[in-house]
Amino acid sequence: MPASGGVGQLVLRLVERVGAVIVGKEPEVELCVLALLCRGHLLIEDVPGVGKTMLAKALARATGCNFERVQFTPDLLPGDVTGVSVFNPATTEFEFRPGPIFAQVLLADEINRATPKTQSALLEAMEEGQVTVDGHTHLLPDPFMVLATQNPIELGGTFPLPEAQVDRFLLKVNLGYLPLDEEVAMLDRFQADSPLATLQPVTTADEIRRCQHEIRALHCDPLLKEYCVRLVQRTRNHPDVALGASPRGSLGLLHASQARAAAAGREFVLPDDIKSIAPAVLTHRLTLRPNAELRGLTAEGVIDELLDDEAVPVIGSRRPA
Repeated sequence: MPASGGVGQLVLRLVERVGAVIVGKEPEVELCVLALLCRGHLLIEDVPGVGKTMLAKALARATGCNFERVQFTPDLLPGDVTGVSVFNPATTEFEFRPGPIFAQVLLADEINRATPKTQSALLEAMEEGQVTVDGHTHLLPDPFMVLATQNPIELGGTFPLPEAQVDRFLLKVNLGYLPLDEEVAMLDRFQADSPLATLQPVTTADEIRRCQHEIRALHCDPLLKEYCVRLVQRTRNHPDVALGASPRGSLGLLHASQARAAAAGREFVLPDDIKSIAPAVLTHRLTLRPNAELRGLTAEGVIDELLDDEAVPVIGSRRPA
């Protein structure tokens, strides 16, 4: 297997380039990059004005992948996303006109403002990498990634994402507000013009595909795979959780841990890789019981509790034979 240093260098380049636009959010930017390298999708949830859309645009430009943005609204139709078949009088046949989902990086802005019918247009694309329109299946480009944003505060005129949709997002990222010095630095950076306008790519789609294959081949000890599954299964049995993480969550935790290890330049996964990435992979997959929420418990608190309680297997930092 090739050395994973190439993945680490790619992650550093992308984080640095996106950091030219997004101030003070290196850990969050790195999670976005890891989601891309895992062939995963990303949900960015936070209050208005913290840079959710800017982050998605900057990541797309830095990767050199083609990019489309869809502003999700209540009147948006599934065909506006996937594309439609149009009758051509010259050929007397229907021709398929691809929608914006056929971009390599799709920004679904304010995804929870669209109706469930339109939200469901993304289900097949996110899971299977294809779209079916009028009985015909069309493959999506490779790499393909959905970056979705939503505002958790303003609920008027919104439609909460169903669990099946949320579960298809590999990671959820919260940006949060900047401290004083970094917000001042943001003012300096954007005073004259937006640095996004001059952002240049630092990689190609071919390099991203190579790194994606390399990450999937990264060694993970069987005991660590069992550790991933135990963490996920404990979310299903927790007394304060109404709906725990699915088996897709176990698989996502494995792949994200592999990406974290490769980004660190290693060819094997360590327990710390799993523990550091688990909150971003699992918190959005949990539905708490109402009485737990009334007590102020959060999904983040449940994951932190499980990480503290679950015994970590002792794995030597050995390379696979």
